Amino acid sequence: MSDHVIGHWVDNARFRGTSERYADVTNPASGKVTGTVCLAGREDADAVIAAASRAAPAWAATSLSSRVRLMFKFRELLDARKHELAKIITAEHGKVLDDALGEVTRGLEVVDFACGIPHLLKGEFSEGVSTGINVHSKRQPLGVVGIISPFNFPAMVPMWFYPIAIAAGNTVVVKPSEKDPSALVWVAELWQEAGLPDGVFNVLQGDKVAVDALLDSPDVQSISFVGSTPIAQYVYQRASAGGKRVQALGGAKNHMLVLPDADLELVADAAVNAAFGSAGERCMAISVLVAVGPVADDVITGIMERVGRLRVGDGSLGCDMGPLVTKEHRDRVAAFIDQGVAAGAKLVIDGRDLEVDGRPDGFWLGPTLFDRVTPGMTIYTEEIFGPVLSVIRVDSYAEAVQLINANRYGNGVALFTTNGGVARKFELDVQVGMIGINVPIPVPTAYYSFGGWKSSLFGDTHAHGVEGVRFFTRAKVVTSRWPDPAVSASRELALAFPTHD
Repeated sequence: MSDHVIGHWVDNARFRGTSERYADVTNPASGKVTGTVCLAGREDADAVIAAASRAAPAWAATSLSSRVRLMFKFRELLDARKHELAKIITAEHGKVLDDALGEVTRGLEVVDFACGIPHLLKGEFSEGVSTGINVHSKRQPLGVVGIISPFNFPAMVPMWFYPIAIAAGNTVVVKPSEKDPSALVWVAELWQEAGLPDGVFNVLQGDKVAVDALLDSPDVQSISFVGSTPIAQYVYQRASAGGKRVQALGGAKNHMLVLPDADLELVADAAVNAAFGSAGERCMAISVLVAVGPVADDVITGIMERVGRLRVGDGSLGCDMGPLVTKEHRDRVAAFIDQGVAAGAKLVIDGRDLEVDGRPDGFWLGPTLFDRVTPGMTIYTEEIFGPVLSVIRVDSYAEAVQLINANRYGNGVALFTTNGGVARKFELDVQVGMIGINVPIPVPTAYYSFGGWKSSLFGDTHAHGVEGVRFFTRAKVVTSRWPDPAVSASRELALAFPTHD
């Protein structure tokens, strides 16, 4: 076991727990073990959840202005020290520093949004809905909320949820991926520095044992999850069966549709950026390029030229693309490439044998490009989650839309065209939750909500934005009557259903 042990965070303090289970944390660029993360047992999980439960009543009763002032302070601390967090992400995930910094910056947008939450927590008031009767509404926090975060965005994805949850008056238990667990402990220390009370923000390290504890605990009122579709479906079914609110964001197979009138230089740039950024370990990565008519050959030529200029290496040293997160994941992606070759797809660029000078044990797999892919191939039907781009050739716009809509995923899609009429038609035709027009990665800004359709989302509530505020609060409607004491109240019995006449 490494001397550097990454534990839980509870009541504003580090907590090792009682479990004797651990997992190695590696630097993907070197392949070396850099730390050991505690894997919670059920007793540890219960202790963390109990701390959040104890803190919930007092935090919910804290004034909204006080909560928002604290949110502003956290925001300023995070903005000032975001480069520290980016280095932690690169060291454990492997993405390049610029990408890690971009992740933190996009997460900060949700913190900015949460600073303005008072406007969205306002209730409504109607006077005189009936004689002497008024009605008003209010939104109140849920209590303890659980967040289960994926490895690919160890800082940004949790920030889709916890700033809104905390600003709305909830306490939080967040479970990071055991592959890159340090970022959220660093965030927890920043919350403590900002003045957040004990038990409001808690970190539960672990694997399936920790996940199931959150899903099953009667003290946890909601679950927010981002990850693969099979696990998202499991989380949704198990948590909702226990009466919890659930937003479970699953996998993706994002298409880029290229029409013959598109700017092909822009297309080639966008395809390389969106397919190979962060080594393809993004749920919004483009993994399929659908080329209509004669444009495929020119697009492939453009992609090949740009890939030839990419620098793959240690993300801390100013490269364009880093390693994959673990050796097991690297081998899984390589196996998909093997299957694509066996199925008859044309392998244009092969990233399996990439070597990086001075880093022989890193988890390397370079940009990979397939042509002549067909919808029945595994490399098309499955989410690969690596730097693998497949090109499918079709004859028409209608055929392309039919292909996209037939896919079981509906997370993100991009259309490249110079025809505004076709773009407007595409927005209506395509059955996907997030759409980019000449934008390859259409992640919404924080004041809109993030989430897909079909097997990319379980539950009907998306992340952040107004939907996020409503997810982390529940509504009450109060109907009140205050009789005039100078007028004697009627004592007549009235068993009929009340009306507003």
